[in-house]
Amino acid sequence: MYLSMRLDYFVANATTLSRRDAKKAISAGRVRVDGETCRKPASPVAKDTRVSLDDQPLSLPEERYLMLYKPAGVISATTDSQQPTALDLLPADVRHGLHIAGRLDADTTGLLLLTTDGQWSHRITSPRLKCHKTYRVTLAEPIDDFAITQLQQGVLLHGESRPTRPADVHLLNAGEIDLTLSEGRYHQVKRMLAAVGNHVTGLHRWRVGPLILDDSLAPGDYRELTAEEVTSVG
Repeated sequence: MYLSMRLDYFVANATTLSRRDAKKAISAGRVRVDGETCRKPASPVAKDTRVSLDDQPLSLPEERYLMLYKPAGVISATTDSQQPTALDLLPADVRHGLHIAGRLDADTTGLLLLTTDGQWSHRITSPRLKCHKTYRVTLAEPIDDFAITQLQQGVLLHGESRPTRPADVHLLNAGEIDLTLSEGRYHQVKRMLAAVGNHVTGLHRWRVGPLILDDSLAPGDYRELTAEEVTSVG
């Protein structure tokens, strides 16, 4: 799902060529756009544009959408030389081209979404679009009604001048809540609970927008999203 992209990006993504080799192929006159030779790597390619390389038609692979049950101790990054990443949990042929839509702290478990579709992930991560995320929060101390009211109204985090957006709080028991946020500030859940005098001892994200972590997945497992799940975001 794209409006347009550079020709060299298109050729590289539609073939096994690197972007450098795609540029060379374009400059050498091996690429045609709507039947005409094009030697400009930056030329825009729209969704319905016909592109060929050495007279062979090219098309982009279909976008992919996955949910992953992130275990603790895994960072939400594509590559890291020091720690295991979420992408390391996937087979090499599956992880190619994926990026993470909405990160989790290393010690936070739960629903992580991965996709090749930048516009789709933007609908999840853009603060302006207010995609709700729900976390199961385990607390060091019992939470009282006053603290719940503070969270629901929005709290001022340490070092910031603007309070958080109002949160939805569902009390499970004195030491456990479901907290739903519509923004994603740095370490926000932990900082919000610290602001009301408590401490987070366990954090698990089980919902992002309309998507719920599949209870058949074990930590480290993943599956493709259904077509209905993909279209429900937005």
